[in-house]
Amino acid sequence: MRYRSTRQLVDDLRKNGRLLDIDDTVDGHLELAEIHRRVYRSGGPALLFNQVQGCSFPVATNLFGTIERARFIFRHAFESVRLAIRWKTDPASALKTPMQLWRAPLIGLHMRPKFTGRSRHLTKECQLSDLPHITCWPKDGGPFVTLPQVMSCAPDSRSLASINLGMYRVQLAGNDYGEHECGLHYQIHRGIGIHHAQAMELHQSLPVNVTVGGTPAMTLAAVMPLPEGMSELTFAGALAGHRIPLYRQGQSLPLYADADFAIVGHVVPGLLKPEGPFGDHLGYYAKTHDFPVLHVSHVYHRPDAVWPMTVVGRPPQEDTTFGELIHELTEPVLPTVLPGVKQVNAVDAAGVHPLLLAVGSERYTPYDKPGRPQELLTQASAILGQGQLSLAKYLWIIDGGQPAAPAASQIAEFFEFALSRIDWRRDLHFQTRTTIDTLDYTGDGLNQGSKLVIAAGGQPIRQLPRSVSFGSELPDQWSRPELALPGVLVVQGSSYVSADSQAQFRTLCDRLPSEHGLNQYPLIVLVDDSNFAARNISNFVWSTFTRSNPAADVYGIGSFIENKHFGCTGSLVIDARKKPHHAPELIDDPLVSAKVDARAARQDELARFL
Repeated sequence: MRYRSTRQLVDDLRKNGRLLDIDDTVDGHLELAEIHRRVYRSGGPALLFNQVQGCSFPVATNLFGTIERARFIFRHAFESVRLAIRWKTDPASALKTPMQLWRAPLIGLHMRPKFTGRSRHLTKECQLSDLPHITCWPKDGGPFVTLPQVMSCAPDSRSLASINLGMYRVQLAGNDYGEHECGLHYQIHRGIGIHHAQAMELHQSLPVNVTVGGTPAMTLAAVMPLPEGMSELTFAGALAGHRIPLYRQGQSLPLYADADFAIVGHVVPGLLKPEGPFGDHLGYYAKTHDFPVLHVSHVYHRPDAVWPMTVVGRPPQEDTTFGELIHELTEPVLPTVLPGVKQVNAVDAAGVHPLLLAVGSERYTPYDKPGRPQELLTQASAILGQGQLSLAKYLWIIDGGQPAAPAASQIAEFFEFALSRIDWRRDLHFQTRTTIDTLDYTGDGLNQGSKLVIAAGGQPIRQLPRSVSFGSELPDQWSRPELALPGVLVVQGSSYVSADSQAQFRTLCDRLPSEHGLNQYPLIVLVDDSNFAARNISNFVWSTFTRSNPAADVYGIGSFIENKHFGCTGSLVIDARKKPHHAPELIDDPLVSAKVDARAARQDELARFL
């Protein structure tokens, strides 16, 4: 079925046994989100909350809660769109496989957006306060739109090519917002930022439309990192199986005519207001910062509107599925965008941007296999210069031409392969005082931090220990050593209190002798709870890479600086303790948890997933 509304989507999911209706009253403040998280974790169905306290509209969640359900939703067009992206990125491949790719060029031609004289669906008008106000975490600054489709275009342009569609955070209420204001939080390296900068230069307001619902293809298009020259609206049309209808309303910025809801407004020149906090996909609260304000002139909705939403938090969550879909769509064309790079995995368990694992290839001197990374470093630079990948904090890259090289998705095997080959004297490459993800608070300011490329090539140079046994005393204030992975030791340190804690940590590393038994572990991570960090691979990557800033927190035993290059002769040590400037971790409200526990005791259909 080719959906044109969220109502059609939920009806089809219900018909196929993939959706559960919840007809009793649910509180939109925390309870709905807690139910969603539990059902998601259990692999349960999509949910339609028909009675949300104080809300006139039904709310649908967990629509994309499993990769199988997401593939079902896009079952009619997914493979064709995958081929179209391949053709767009590498047209020569169409000549090599004409039987497979002959239709791909026609997809973009047939799925271009179209203008309609009016919107047949957005016929009702309401106020911002009438929209579902769902709060997901106890310390959130207010209700947020969690699946927005934010549309903007270059000032004074009426060209479809200039339209940007993105998914940016929209705060509906709270903080200092007035009755007709929303917070508009867009992160760096987003298309709307270019449009906003152009409007500011012209001293103009920036028209912005926020739509919710319609075809689910618009939701995926809003988060899709597309090849340059491919429109998000064209992609959405191809995936939806129909041209995306746009209604201009006499303004330069059109409105998505099939949406369930539409918030029409403009960004006020020079006006910033506090936005946040908000529980984000790293598993912490994004702190309160000043962001642009969207002044709202109209709010429209369908007569049968359904409000689709999701809940974000420490991965995995429902947005993990978007990452999997994006990976399936884009992995085949990655080598055409990044020559020599075979795979890139933005590790979901680590919050996506904090950790990239990449498989590259050494082709510089095929007649003389290098004993050290060469072209891998060029490829690493290319990765860090590519769109959203440029916000990565740690990038580990290995030579995929080596025997038994793992895939980038095999996280444990990847670390084992890399750590058996890495030479810490040469294979650490820092970028300091640079730009990182807006939601990462391990650096020294908003969007400010550092990056570290760790490249592993050549043959193994060590056997990795697979147990905890080093025959030496642990340093003072280190305790409870645990093996997280072969060659990776996590140890529990005293709490980080101030900069003095960092100085003590570095002094301690400096004083450890090269013959100390700890040096058999190429990687040591200092954490607040070693049992938690070593319990599974997800805990390890989340604790290590979301809680450390490479330039400040990576050190080593036997460290040195030579020609401005940092290296160490012993173990690399990462200080991944929580620090005072970090964002607070997301924690459930115990009273709400107890309330949902009571629901689980009812023995109804929902209780099976709680």
